[in-house]
Amino acid sequence: MSTSEKPPVLDFATDWDHTDPQWVSDPYPIWEDLRQRCPVAHTERYGGGWFPATHELVSQVANDTENFTSRMPIVVNGRLGDDAPPAPIGVVPPISSDPPFHHIARRLILPAFAPKPINALEPQIRALCEKLLDDMEGMDVVNAGHGFAQFIPPAVISHMLGFPEEDGDQFREFVHIVLEGIDEMDQEKREIAFQPVADYFEKQINDHVENPRDDLTSYLLNVEIFEGQKLSVEHVFGTMLLILIAGIDTTWSAITSSIWHLATHPADLARLVNEPELMPVAIEEFLRFYAPVTMARLVKEDFDFNGCPMKKDDWLLLGFPAANRDPEVFDRADEFIIDRAENRHLAFGLGIHRCAGSNLARLELRVAIETFIKRFPTFTLDDPSVVTWSQGQVRGARNLPIRVR
Repeated sequence: MSTSEKPPVLDFATDWDHTDPQWVSDPYPIWEDLRQRCPVAHTERYGGGWFPATHELVSQVANDTENFTSRMPIVVNGRLGDDAPPAPIGVVPPISSDPPFHHIARRLILPAFAPKPINALEPQIRALCEKLLDDMEGMDVVNAGHGFAQFIPPAVISHMLGFPEEDGDQFREFVHIVLEGIDEMDQEKREIAFQPVADYFEKQINDHVENPRDDLTSYLLNVEIFEGQKLSVEHVFGTMLLILIAGIDTTWSAITSSIWHLATHPADLARLVNEPELMPVAIEEFLRFYAPVTMARLVKEDFDFNGCPMKKDDWLLLGFPAANRDPEVFDRADEFIIDRAENRHLAFGLGIHRCAGSNLARLELRVAIETFIKRFPTFTLDDPSVVTWSQGQVRGARNLPIRVR
């Protein structure tokens, strides 16, 4: 059932839907209402699920691996039950893996996302951003989404994985299938839609087996999970899919949300242009205020969570962005403070599944904003009415026309 065919939400406390147009366009008043009125919202949509909206409750769930499993991090239509990817590996390890296997799977990918190899990518990212901006030369209106941000993460991730850079359009389509199309099809249709994704990754794996090279895909194919034991093909496939999908959509969304903010808040834009030393703390405030990601859990067995009678295989959507605006934790939580000094936000998650790619996300976000505001030190939204936002579990601006002169 597509968004247009679904009944609108009348009360998000009892019938939430993260693809509802109201949620997609401006979820923040919804979350504020839930924090005050119903901190754990419920829905019968998607087979039944829950949404904690406070920092305290989100933290409880994120750190609770006894009552919640991570084996399916994306909410889909219907209850999965026995069809859910088997624990402890899950479909996209390590984010879908439960302890103790999670620690093993996460440890394998951490070296690739450590500060030294990630920082070495900065010249490449900066050159890409400059080229994209060169292509906008002479324009009065540029599209910061379709003409800039959407090209940056695919190029970086394809380089890391050893995929053809020219396949960026396919990668963005994969993002739509996995993350944004959740309400457009049932499980059977999703499996059909996913087949091109599976075919693409199978082709890349086979090519790397036949032609090994110095990239993350070849590393995954050759690393030993235990002495003498390499990863299964399914594990390699899942981790590659995770890196591609999560590495593209989250950062793409963070970049566009940040540029949208600067286009609508000229005082913040002026400060960032004139006080470049603010960039590190500004990046953290962009991440807090416009945190793009929510993650799903499944309830392991029937149990009571803070008075909510959760049932086995219920969905639970972790509201990290909602937690980041909780006034119980953040001073002036509903204000963007560009020089906020203390900022322990949850944009990268919490607990064992905290984002392993946070160093890369911060680097891409910083370089993208630095290059954009250097090229265009003043800019505004060209037409606020045509700005669009992605739906589902990753939120960011998509169509973002910016008037630069």
